[in-house]
Amino acid sequence: MSIVKNYTLTGADGRPYTSPIKGTWGGHRGGKIYGRLDCPAALRAIARGGYAKNRLFFADEATALAAGYRPCGACCKDRHQAWKKTTTAGPST
Repeated sequence: MSIVKNYTLTGADGRPYTSPIKGTWGGHRGGKIYGRLDCPAALRAIARGGYAKNRLFFADEATALAAGYRPCGACCKDRHQAWKKTTTAGPST
């Protein structure tokens, strides 16, 4: 008898769901940031403690973007720069 491992992933609607497939991107609820699972900045934050309780996982990058998360500036520099160019800063009129 084999045991099936299930993972909790976050969907495009921002809600968690159970999946038999491990997520390929990690994220942080508080900052609405997503990045690689081996992101040095995320791994440092996890090692310091407190980060893990807000950690979540996405099946793919498209889902992270659809859920309203932005690319990490540390591990996804090119994606982060492109994201910055598409966002507007400052108050709206």
